[in-house]
Amino acid sequence: MNAQSPDRGSVLDTLKSLFGERLSTSLAVREHHGRDITHPIAQAPDAVAFPENTAEVVQVLKACHAARMPVIAFGVGTSLEGHILAPRGGVCVDFSRMNQVIAVNERDLDVTVQPGVTREALNEYLRDTGLFFPIDPGANATIGGMAATRASGTNAVRYGTMRENVLALEVVLADGSVIRTGTRARKSAAGYDLTRLFVGSEGTLGVITAVTLRVYGLPEAMSAAVCSFDALGGAVDTVIETIQLGIPVARIELLDELMIRAVNQYSKLSLKEAPTLFLEFHGTEAAVKEQATMVAEIAREHGGHGFEWALKQEDRSRLWKARHDAAWAALAMRPGATSLATDVCVPISRLAECILETRRDLDTSRIPAPIVGHVGDGNFHLVLLVNRDDPTEVAEADRLNERLVRRALAMGGTCTGEHGIGLGKQQFLIEEAGESAVSLMRRIKSSFDPHSILNPGKIFA
Repeated sequence: MNAQSPDRGSVLDTLKSLFGERLSTSLAVREHHGRDITHPIAQAPDAVAFPENTAEVVQVLKACHAARMPVIAFGVGTSLEGHILAPRGGVCVDFSRMNQVIAVNERDLDVTVQPGVTREALNEYLRDTGLFFPIDPGANATIGGMAATRASGTNAVRYGTMRENVLALEVVLADGSVIRTGTRARKSAAGYDLTRLFVGSEGTLGVITAVTLRVYGLPEAMSAAVCSFDALGGAVDTVIETIQLGIPVARIELLDELMIRAVNQYSKLSLKEAPTLFLEFHGTEAAVKEQATMVAEIAREHGGHGFEWALKQEDRSRLWKARHDAAWAALAMRPGATSLATDVCVPISRLAECILETRRDLDTSRIPAPIVGHVGDGNFHLVLLVNRDDPTEVAEADRLNERLVRRALAMGGTCTGEHGIGLGKQQFLIEEAGESAVSLMRRIKSSFDPHSILNPGKIFA
């Protein structure tokens, strides 16, 4: 901070005069905004602002830019890599009041929303239009947060990730200037692709204040199923063959026997405790039937049996809610534990090798760690259930995580398929991308945010 810069106290006074009761310095509010699902100890901001429009976001950025004060964007707090923690204090910008659908263009299959709209709220809004937004990370995350972390989830195998489904953005830069990237056109060759640069930037390059998304027509028919397997390898081989044959499955999720046990207990299901695939098919009645028949035959060849179908909407919803609650189900298996959620992704041809080698590691460890994954695109997770008061367990969890990540990197994969880098994977980013590429990323960050006020400490140490 130079001699002419206002101090943090005067910045908060200025923002208080602008926002009134919508600027909170309450300890409870600040601590709520300074922790995420896997970081139970809060690193709280100095204040939390609740803007209602882009102009108010601009006011926050201009005031904080002048004081070199950090700014952290906040959706609903469902990130997993410490993205919303405030290790240097600053102002958290909570987008819960910027939660409006701005425009729906049914004929063009796109919508524009404010960043605080959640994915479930958007689909509820679209319900009567015959359209839906397919990106489903499990949590009811905000669209702004999903864009910032390049989210994906259970439908990504068919519909892609946020990278493929964000058409345009409105972004407030560090100095308070506003830019718009992209258009509603489905392709463009005009200049640098700034939209893709901001998608996945984890709030370090700008603050997203509007998002234009692709949406899709609701399929004529949907069916869901679960299928158990004699062995984990058979389930994974079924996934690989399904993808390699080009069968357009909408969702194909893997839960190992430990995760099935947790899901049964938590969601009151009675699935066989064995490696299990959760599947969903979208299309016409005939196409869905054909896809399901083909996958069932592949599964049988790999030791799959007991296909159980969920055709009614309420049955499908119950099944997928159980899948989405898997993280909470795992935590319920070991009361008092916290979860270290891993997030690797490998080429589909290496998926079986990666998962089975990981299983061998887990079989020699005393830490419970169910396996669950969006395996249709090579992405899977361990939920390491750790007693953080036990240094031996913390060290063991870190060891297992490092072995998994380096295994994935050696197979041509990535240290994070969807969670992002945040605080926890900065060294792995260097190992994955190389020093030269990360140095270029730092220079990009510096050109957008020369005083490093935007979510400082994330992605780069």
